Amino acid sequence: MAYPATRLRRLRTSAAMRELVHETDLDPGRLLLPLFVSETLGDGESEPVAAMPGVERLSIAGAVAAARAAADAGVAGVLLFGLPAEKDARGSAAWDPEGVVQLAIGAIKSALPRLLVVSDVCLCEYTDHGHCGVLDEHGSVVNDETVELLAATAVSHAQAGADIVAPSDMMDGRVGAIRQALDDEALNTTAILAYSAKFASAFYGPFREAAGSTPAFGDRRGYQLEPGNGREALREAVLDAEEGADMLMVKPALAYGDLIRAVAERCELPVAAYNVSGEYAMVRYAAQAGALDERATVLEILTSLRRAGADTIITYHAMDAATWLREA
Repeated sequence: MAYPATRLRRLRTSAAMRELVHETDLDPGRLLLPLFVSETLGDGESEPVAAMPGVERLSIAGAVAAARAAADAGVAGVLLFGLPAEKDARGSAAWDPEGVVQLAIGAIKSALPRLLVVSDVCLCEYTDHGHCGVLDEHGSVVNDETVELLAATAVSHAQAGADIVAPSDMMDGRVGAIRQALDDEALNTTAILAYSAKFASAFYGPFREAAGSTPAFGDRRGYQLEPGNGREALREAVLDAEEGADMLMVKPALAYGDLIRAVAERCELPVAAYNVSGEYAMVRYAAQAGALDERATVLEILTSLRRAGADTIITYHAMDAATWLREA
């Protein structure tokens, strides 16, 4: 019916009315908090990440404390990134059973067995050249040899106690190889969250400082997606689902809501959106300058990602968001 019989504002007349008909829920249990764990830091030590105000590199003990705070806030879990003491051309610290991430996983699961621990599976933080795999003589990443090392890394994380392994490398065939390697080691309850639609994005800059993973030369466009390629991103997601992924990820999040929706509708698996470092930093810096209301902006962004179709959101805002949601 046309105006005046149709008045959509009737359902906006009070807070109670708006709550009754609101369409999109946002809850701390939908959030994962990324943590950077450094092998060179002692207990009680931390290092601020200059490009990400409020984010720090942590010791293993610090990561346990941060995970405990996340659990107390109702956050679903943590996503771990490791900074090893030593790097080499193959990233061999990535699959070391005594590596920083493996030890952090064990410490967190021992202290907080019910908290979900997700481990990032990649080589970029562990290679001395900063790329996500083994290089050939021309400086290009070799796909299949890299996949073997990623599978070994995923197995080591699962053996340490990770609930979910999350390959972020964008190598072809890595999800299937990781699933097979996990199953071969009787680790068939370990889930795979595949970074399926991971774009070669300008929004990753602050992360590379935090994780010490800036490439020594070139860029990652040889394996990450072009930002304009939506159909290719869907093909990646479909292939990861067919290879055995349990969850699919779109990264970054804020500029890729169309892909979050498309993956959710096409693949029928839970979808995670990674609200990445550059997206976080933009909000923090704008809020510090008085240009934005940080609380309102963060909650609006996270709600928009849920509306787009994300079941899970990985965000550096997780602790603040959990606090604000409890207060609402």
